[in-house]
Amino acid sequence: MSLAIIILAAGKGTRMKSAKPKVMHTLAGKPMLQHVIDTAKQLSPSQLAVVCGNGADEVVPYLQNQQIDVVMQHEQKGTGHAVEQAKTSFANSEQVLVLYGDVPLITTDTLQDLIESGDNNSLKVLTAILEDPTGYGRIVRDYDDNMLCITEEKDADEETKLINEINTGIMCIPAKWLTEALSQLDNNNAQGEYYLTDLIAKAVNQGIEINSVTCEDEMEVAGINNRVQLAEVESYYQQLKATELMMSGVTFRDPARVDIRGDIKAGQDITIDINVIFEGNNTIADNVSIGANCILINSIIHEGAEILPNSIIENAEVGANCSVGPFARLRPGTKLAAKAKVGNFVEVKNANIGLGSKINHLSYIGDTDMGADVNIGAGTITCNYDGANKHRTVIGDRVFVGSDTQLVAPVTVEDGATIGAGSTIRKTAPADALTLTKSEQKTVKGWQRPVKNKQPFK
Repeated sequence: MSLAIIILAAGKGTRMKSAKPKVMHTLAGKPMLQHVIDTAKQLSPSQLAVVCGNGADEVVPYLQNQQIDVVMQHEQKGTGHAVEQAKTSFANSEQVLVLYGDVPLITTDTLQDLIESGDNNSLKVLTAILEDPTGYGRIVRDYDDNMLCITEEKDADEETKLINEINTGIMCIPAKWLTEALSQLDNNNAQGEYYLTDLIAKAVNQGIEINSVTCEDEMEVAGINNRVQLAEVESYYQQLKATELMMSGVTFRDPARVDIRGDIKAGQDITIDINVIFEGNNTIADNVSIGANCILINSIIHEGAEILPNSIIENAEVGANCSVGPFARLRPGTKLAAKAKVGNFVEVKNANIGLGSKINHLSYIGDTDMGADVNIGAGTITCNYDGANKHRTVIGDRVFVGSDTQLVAPVTVEDGATIGAGSTIRKTAPADALTLTKSEQKTVKGWQRPVKNKQPFK
């Protein structure tokens, strides 16, 4: 069976009150549209197309390099008209699955159930049962429970509005029949639009088999039309992800206060405090502890590591049994070997920190290769930038660097060297020796501290 998937993303989204296209508003750190695309790709369609219209100047460039057909709907004349613009994308397919760029939580399992609910010649409709169906098209059935039609809210009479089975908009349609049926749609309705839902009545009249699948979770088919709905779906999504992680062995101090904007590969016996943000792809091994208010971006945290509160780790790797923070920042390219420590108000960038080495506080270590069992004193700076180019600092094993030291790269500190406090090192510091720079201490007798002139209050 060859399956084409069409994602409708041409709507203006006026209720979002935004210059940004509705489908480009983010859910869990990525555009709503991308969530739908990712789900669609898991079904391995023979063809995948996105219908663009309003906001195409932002949406179309975003879709580049994603192996997606981009179809333009220059005039928004309804869902039927939108699908018709994509007919060349499903011309060689057996079935067409229609999805929506503003329904981001639909799952592959639900869609697979829908696709498999009938044969290739049947029309398949995904429905849901809502306590409050206001705003949705209603599923109208006969006394034998056969689907007769879908009536949009604005075209519904009071009796029809009492129906709580709604159309989600998601359909799987025989491609050959769809091509013919689209050309026969009319816009004789309150909106003056060509409704895709009118295909149901047409299928009934032509004796086409209609199958329906009811989605059990109404949030899965929730459409987003405004920022309130976006926030509701965001909250639901976060709780869903938190629940998945808890079931796999992660403890959250408060699962309502976590923000997951990507994928997490998590081990067991992990503890995560409140207000932690995960972005991109993160891997967290067993027995890791992450303190409150931390941010992890595309990073790897190995077994037994402790990330203390208010730390930021981005595109970095933290070795086993390391300690990071509080208020530490690991920038891209940083790699900590096992048992290393990066303490409070320490920034590390594009550096390799060796086994058991310690940078306890108030330091900047950038573009550095550091050996094992190094102790870096407070206020140490690797001066890696000369105003035009970056240079590396090499620090050997068992080095001790005193407080308030500047290592001016390119420079090497050899194994076992000791650097005296307050030094500026510009040349190689030899192994197993003390290297320091100093200036003479002076006392100026009779010096008077300046006194601030007191101005009358005006």
